[in-house]
Amino acid sequence: MLSLAELMTNREGFGAFVMGNHALARAMAEAGTAVITSYPGSPTPEIAEALQAPPEKSRPYHFEFAANEKVALEIAAGASLNGHPSAVFFKSVGLNVAADSLIQLPLMELPGGMVIILGDDPGANSSQNEQDNRWFARMSYMPLFEPATPAEAYVMYKEAAELARERRAPVLLRLTTHVCHARENVKFSELPPAHDWTPRFDAAAGPYVPITSSVFPLKRRALEKLDAWAFYGEKSPLTSVYKASQPAAGRRLGLISSGLPALCALEAVRNAGAPVDVLKLGLTYPLPAVLVSEFLAEHDEVYVLEELDRVLEGELKALAYDKGLACRIHARKGHGELMGELSPERARACLAGVWPKLFPAPERARREAPAPRLPQMCPGCGHRSAFHAIKRALPPGAITVGDIGCHSLGYLPPYNMGEVLFSMGHSVSTASGLALGNSARKVVAFVGDSTFFHAGMPGLVNAAWRDSDITLVLLDNGTTAMTGHQPRPGNGELGERLNLPAILGDLGVKFVRECDAYDQAKLDAQLKEAMEYKGFAVVIARHPCMLKFMRERRRANPALQAQHAVIDQAKCARHYVCAAEFACPSFIRHEDGSVTVNNELCIGDGSCIQTCPAQAIGRDK
Repeated sequence: MLSLAELMTNREGFGAFVMGNHALARAMAEAGTAVITSYPGSPTPEIAEALQAPPEKSRPYHFEFAANEKVALEIAAGASLNGHPSAVFFKSVGLNVAADSLIQLPLMELPGGMVIILGDDPGANSSQNEQDNRWFARMSYMPLFEPATPAEAYVMYKEAAELARERRAPVLLRLTTHVCHARENVKFSELPPAHDWTPRFDAAAGPYVPITSSVFPLKRRALEKLDAWAFYGEKSPLTSVYKASQPAAGRRLGLISSGLPALCALEAVRNAGAPVDVLKLGLTYPLPAVLVSEFLAEHDEVYVLEELDRVLEGELKALAYDKGLACRIHARKGHGELMGELSPERARACLAGVWPKLFPAPERARREAPAPRLPQMCPGCGHRSAFHAIKRALPPGAITVGDIGCHSLGYLPPYNMGEVLFSMGHSVSTASGLALGNSARKVVAFVGDSTFFHAGMPGLVNAAWRDSDITLVLLDNGTTAMTGHQPRPGNGELGERLNLPAILGDLGVKFVRECDAYDQAKLDAQLKEAMEYKGFAVVIARHPCMLKFMRERRRANPALQAQHAVIDQAKCARHYVCAAEFACPSFIRHEDGSVTVNNELCIGDGSCIQTCPAQAIGRDK
């Protein structure tokens, strides 16, 4: 089996069965991309997994994780200004963080070219919303490519990178969750010669400062470049037309789509044997108006199939109206069809709504629905121990504000921590707002150490400056745990270890306490002290991510055996604090009322021992 290091360093052409994210990483190397940056977030982190697989000295590119998406985008943009081909990737909502600088890029000349890769998430598999980032392409005048498969992601990246460098421009490459994680046989090419790192920044190629006097010339140039992209789209090899095997009797029927929805539509059409031609767009913005107009003119009825928002639908209807075309354009109806991921079954149901005779309802196989299971924190997670202590310490009516990270799961039963959550780093600022004019209910916010560095510091500085009467619990597990243990600033993996209490003091925080999250009695006492303090108080609850910790220990000592927790059945009074309140998934409550430990899940951390009122939990011998 091909290793990721071999995938990224094999200089010859070869074929391999890979996931979309790994195919994309190889495409970056083959395209001669010199600088690649990211902030981790699903569904794109496996791109970094492949990029980091070879030893740093043998990589033909520079790769780094940045403190957040805005920083990542700006590093890649700076590299491109210096003539180095660059790329940046992050998840859907990461574009919100980077948007301030992203909107400026199409106004600029980027000699190295730049590809901005988005992992959009229809179905909200790992995101707090279903944000449709196709709107950002329209807002910023930036061309948008949409692959449907791992092989297309590979081909489209190389095409986008080449054109971006040739046109000195940024390009958006939008993937969705299943394109990122699908697997396919992909035929790869050779790696290019080593990159020439000679700096090529030329201020005369600007201006690179969008002040009033230069805004309109820069915008005109961006619009002219957009026209050139549209012309390219008319003949792009990335666009395909799939003719029906048999023509329709009477009405000429067609379908326009892109990305994964186009494949879902194609499968639905072929399974039904329906006489529907399919136009699959590769470059979806700017719209190739001539090509699309010809397709509309050749058909009496056309269905527009897309995921999430009505983006293509509106543009196609406007185009048909402007051209005076008689083609009737159908699209999805109802709120339900504007949510979630498309599948061949859902595509068939959409098409059946307008052409029921061509797409009859299939026979439904009866399947038993799986038992519902809430997501939960890993066995041994320090956040579980922290929340167990914090819940006991909170006064009645306290308002808790969550943030993005593993600790977001604290919102779920039995912890019920974090009643408000907007975005990364919002917790301190939102809590400060909730505390205004509020002397009756204590406000407690939570933030993780990675999110603190990502977007939490500005709100924290403001809270310290204003001495907001809130308590912040900074949950420090030493890594970016939720997305795969990528390094966060200052954890010592890359460069010097930063001292969080010292940083908080430098930012103006006067009340700072810290303890191990496993020490529930101490955390309980510190939190009560913090809540009694009039003003902004921070408690650092620190414990390493145990999933990462145990993996590293097992790598160092494969023979390592965990010393599991065990329940003394003679002492057990069946309070069920272990299973119902502390809620470690290692505990199993049986029908006869007894509780045992699942040794397959228990890592032997012992954080549960202190939670049992009957002192029935111990360690095995």
